[in-house]
Amino acid sequence: MDLVLNHADDQEIVKAFAAGDTDAAAHAFVRKYQSFVFATALRYLKHSDDAEDAAQESFIKAIRALPRFRGESSLSTWLYRITVNVCKGVLRKRKLRTMVGLESVAPFATSTTPGPDRLTESNDFEARFEVLLSTLPPKQRETFVLRYYEQFSYEEISAMLGTSVGGLKANYHQAAKKLAAALEGEHGA
Repeated sequence: MDLVLNHADDQEIVKAFAAGDTDAAAHAFVRKYQSFVFATALRYLKHSDDAEDAAQESFIKAIRALPRFRGESSLSTWLYRITVNVCKGVLRKRKLRTMVGLESVAPFATSTTPGPDRLTESNDFEARFEVLLSTLPPKQRETFVLRYYEQFSYEEISAMLGTSVGGLKANYHQAAKKLAAALEGEHGA
């Protein structure tokens, strides 16, 4: 079975696995979702090396489990849960090894190229925002990241997390309110 690697449909990938064409299916699967998985892992782990390792582990687990994929959710939802679980495992191991505080990571660069003073100011703000984001309760932080950064709909997030849409909206609203208050308090200080 030939798969168009750049635009492989989820159903084509699953069918290829079922038909035994695992190499092509695995290649298409990784190509389609590599950015998504890496970005998810980076948001959780804050280090690109750790995120790369977690993404690789996520794909290994997903590819091994793909023949058993039941299609009860979208492939991206299913892969997101695997990635989050791998990241939580990494965080648990990290927590056991050391009780060191949050390590900052330079966030992704903006699309425009500001001058050095603006870039430093922007990076400082983004680093502070990441620290504030890390202080939110896990459900609020996860909802905020999926909605604001990843731009998933509430319905998609509901399927990913197994939470009601109303609960997600409340989590997002509370997260935004806490972040706004923290930023305002920081600005007023």
